[in-house]
Amino acid sequence: MSVQTHPESALSAAAIAPYTPHPRDRRNPNAWDALYLDQAIPVDPVAKAYMIRDLQNWTRALLLIPIKIIANILLALIMTVKRLLPFQFSNYTLMHRSAAWFLKTFVTPEACYLIVRHLCLGSNIVNFLIDNGPDPTIEKSTLYPRTVDDLAENAFLEHDLILYNFVLDYNQAQRTNPTWIQQVQQRGLTYASIKPIEIDIDVSQRHRLQILDLESAIELFKVFYSLCLTSEEFERAVLSLEFDENFGCYFSQITGDYNWNHIITNRHPLAPESPFAAARNLLLHGIITEYLHRYLEIRKEITASFVE
Repeated sequence: MSVQTHPESALSAAAIAPYTPHPRDRRNPNAWDALYLDQAIPVDPVAKAYMIRDLQNWTRALLLIPIKIIANILLALIMTVKRLLPFQFSNYTLMHRSAAWFLKTFVTPEACYLIVRHLCLGSNIVNFLIDNGPDPTIEKSTLYPRTVDDLAENAFLEHDLILYNFVLDYNQAQRTNPTWIQQVQQRGLTYASIKPIEIDIDVSQRHRLQILDLESAIELFKVFYSLCLTSEEFERAVLSLEFDENFGCYFSQITGDYNWNHIITNRHPLAPESPFAAARNLLLHGIITEYLHRYLEIRKEITASFVE
């Protein structure tokens, strides 16, 4: 199944049909079909299909637990040694080039697709908050990779820097402009930043070693991530996952809609999670980002229909 350089919309998703349900058997219903077809929490159909394919991957069933054990032992060693050393070191170029090579060599195309897409969704979300926030002149994100090779250009580091700089800029702007909410309500919301995502990854083409599911891949790469960053940078990257709750509050403040916030599970950055849970929290962060972006797409569609 190929998904190559296309805008992701409901129409394109239907045309691509990345997931085909099994014939219905009422005495033996298929759990994955139910998960895909259920619309209680809307998700982009293409992304959801690849998530479900990833969940069914044999490496997740057989290798994830031993990979977690090995990865956490190595992570503990690296973190302990780096904290005891009298100096810190980092190598962003090695980290990102190794990540791109690792993904292209050992990780399924579906998982690669979801990783590349996630960075693009993050840019859309940050830019939406800027457009509808206390200062629309805050620097916007331009991080929109299309291929795995694009990740080699310090994409993961840039993703974290964009998040933290946005939070600092956004909260300073709130203090400078205390009446900003009233101003946003007067001018109305704009959804111009919620634009289609273009990914150039062909999921029908894979090398024989591209077998790892998304969570297993993250477990392994978090070890190398901790090695290539300073202790402070790794801690910052882990903490960023718990800003999901903060971003949910930003959106609810702007839209006035708090009904969907219960889906956010990465919470309480003032009580940080252990770095050993980083891979699982990153997986949840990706899913929550998909939920939030689809929520904004639906609001954009509803707003457009009213205008028409």
